[in-house]
Amino acid sequence: MKRRLKAFVRQLLDRTLLPYFEKYRGVGAVNTSGAPPKQRVDPGVQVLLALHYKRLLREGHPLPTFDDVGFSSFSQNEEDGILLYLFALIGTTNKVCVELGAGDGTENNTANLIINHGWTGLLVDGDAANAERGREFYARCPTTFCFPPTFVQGWIDVEGIDALITKNGIRGEIDLLSIDIDGNDYWVWKAIESIRPRVVVVECHNIWTADRAVTVPYRRDFNKYDVHPDYSGASLLALVKLGRAKGYRLVGCHRYGFNAFFVREGIGEAVLPEVAPATCLNHPQALRGQQTRFLEVKDREWVEV
Repeated sequence: MKRRLKAFVRQLLDRTLLPYFEKYRGVGAVNTSGAPPKQRVDPGVQVLLALHYKRLLREGHPLPTFDDVGFSSFSQNEEDGILLYLFALIGTTNKVCVELGAGDGTENNTANLIINHGWTGLLVDGDAANAERGREFYARCPTTFCFPPTFVQGWIDVEGIDALITKNGIRGEIDLLSIDIDGNDYWVWKAIESIRPRVVVVECHNIWTADRAVTVPYRRDFNKYDVHPDYSGASLLALVKLGRAKGYRLVGCHRYGFNAFFVREGIGEAVLPEVAPATCLNHPQALRGQQTRFLEVKDREWVEV
């Protein structure tokens, strides 16, 4: 009798409560890629980590490196942990973020901050279906349904990026800008004047060595899949030079070297000094790409910057 009761309760949970929590919390969502599901880092643990970093800073202890602090709850790789660490050290002003190339909102660089740490802002993706799924996700998420981020579909280009940001109510000082659009990333960051983010995360192309400053030429309708999956974006040095011109310094990359983190000058230099691009491109994944994938696109059209 007890065994049958347990089996009945398990079936009831499987058919009702568990799908409900998986759907509306975004945890254990359907995974069609065959990859293992993400293991979310508990929000309470994240708060304790942030407090620990602040204590290390306050008491003058050695600080960890990016390799020590990375984790992924909603980011593609370990960007969630790095951003938690950065903002623990430099603090926040308004917890406003802008994400360009947000996907469907469930795997990007701002989702963890929005869902687990009370941030808000603007998420943009060029795909209408992604934007619709994103709006639905945040409207049903228990921590955001009262005040979800603005999620819009829009083509992200040089000509319209500032208007796209400001017409959605954001301008001036914000805490975070994330750019991952698989193409015109360099040109779009260069064009943005309407906001002054304290931290910028931008995707770079780690198949280029640290001594080359190149990007794809600007085309409004650029799509890397029209040419080659590795014909896109900009090298790390190109973004470093652009960052300096806009008043930002490179403070590190995630381990593979294709997401670069910049902090605005005048903020946290003592704890987050500038690093050399060469120190960010030593992972075997980057080195292998420089030796193999680079050869497939090196003769395409690239612009020296």
